[in-house]
Amino acid sequence: MTGLGKNRSKFGEFLDKHRIAQERIREETSLGRELITRACNTDHIPTGKNMKKLLDAARRLTGKDVRQDDFWPM
Repeated sequence: MTGLGKNRSKFGEFLDKHRIAQERIREETSLGRELITRACNTDHIPTGKNMKKLLDAARRLTGKDVRQDDFWPM
């Protein structure tokens, strides 16, 4: 748990570690707030298309070579 005491998913913890706001991910991906909130706070597994958008944004904003396995089991 971080921030306001919310449980965070691996993706949410990654964003917190790199100090990236969920709003910044929304701007990069054009995905809805609810989807990003679910991806950051629960074990929600996004669809392939949305997962790719989230991963691409994480790569662009951090310069890290992240993969889907880093956040979601497949």
